[in-house]
Amino acid sequence: MNDSARFINVLKRLHHFAELPNEVQQVIAQSGTRRHFKAGQVIYVEGEPAESIYILENGWVKATRMNREGREQAMMFMRPGEVFGDIAVLTGTTYPGTAIALEDIDVLVIPAHTILDLIHQQPKFALAVIRHLGERVLHYISLVEDLSLRSVEARLANTLLRHAELREGQLIVPRREWTTFDEMAVRLGTVRDVLSRALKTLEGENLIRVEKQAIVILNSNGLLEKANR
Repeated sequence: MNDSARFINVLKRLHHFAELPNEVQQVIAQSGTRRHFKAGQVIYVEGEPAESIYILENGWVKATRMNREGREQAMMFMRPGEVFGDIAVLTGTTYPGTAIALEDIDVLVIPAHTILDLIHQQPKFALAVIRHLGERVLHYISLVEDLSLRSVEARLANTLLRHAELREGQLIVPRREWTTFDEMAVRLGTVRDVLSRALKTLEGENLIRVEKQAIVILNSNGLLEKANR
């Protein structure tokens, strides 16, 4: 499979871009380049000029901001088939956070001018971008709600339910190599010690069981009730 065909396959996995006209997908695919990043490698840095957007082909990426004391606040965790770096390109600003590969990844890198030209030329593409940005706004509204209105236990319960998978009759949240307690704490906007106490509380209430490779959900209804407090 050549790069152009491979890129189109990636585009067809994107929620709002899969139904774009073939000619639009071809323009994006032909302008893009494929890049590989190793686990822990920085893709772009907060404050850097936004010259490209990225479509994640495989692996996981996190976008974070850092305060003066060196504490991270997670903005997003991206899985395969997600777009990042787009807000800065579309608003003409610098990247608002730092994007880091959590594991070995491949991305499709599309120049900013390609995206901006297509928005002017293709109404269907512009509508797809608007819908995508709308979902991103809803994500940040949810993030603000979590951080300001929910306890760490509630945020943890909500996150576990959102990422649970049914395997062999059990609801589990798989733990990848990078899913350390420190990384989970960043994701929830807290610190390791507070996260550890929250996990122990949920375990003590028989809502979850923490294993080496996964967190097993024992009582999804109870966890949902905890998430809504």
